[in-house]
Amino acid sequence: MHFGLAGQRRITAVVNNQSFPIELGSTTDVPAVIGLIGRVFGEYRFVFEPAEEVPDLLAFERHYVAPYGAFFVIRSGGDIVGSVGVERLEGGMAELHRLYVEAALRGRGLGRALVEVVLAWCRAEGIGHLLLWSDTRFDRAHLLYERLGFQRTGERALPDLNQSREYRYERQV
Repeated sequence: MHFGLAGQRRITAVVNNQSFPIELGSTTDVPAVIGLIGRVFGEYRFVFEPAEEVPDLLAFERHYVAPYGAFFVIRSGGDIVGSVGVERLEGGMAELHRLYVEAALRGRGLGRALVEVVLAWCRAEGIGHLLLWSDTRFDRAHLLYERLGFQRTGERALPDLNQSREYRYERQV
């Protein structure tokens, strides 16, 4: 896999000789990203209420527009098939959010490409530490994070409709 710059708003991830544009997302992408997340929640038979599960996306400009953070999407055939957000925190830290890839495209390196774009964004922004929370049932995601150098550092229970528990992962950028 390698990255080639194709302008400031777009990077191309080449995975197994197939190109996938990774673009800076915007508020116009929110409905498609919510749809993607809803499909993933459906795979796990989770209840999906956007107002409760993705309030950050519903307030996109307060979380994912400079100077607060960034949001990236992968498109295939014009459709959003992957997403990731990064939100700046205090103290030289950032938090990764909303890493999702369509089921049919998992295992091809798209999740890795999205995390690498977030790491590059953090380096460009002078951020030295990245953290994330991941539902304990997302086993494949945990393997990806660990392969990318994240370490599990905690766990929490959420008071949500799905009775979720999440693992905290962290790494230096």
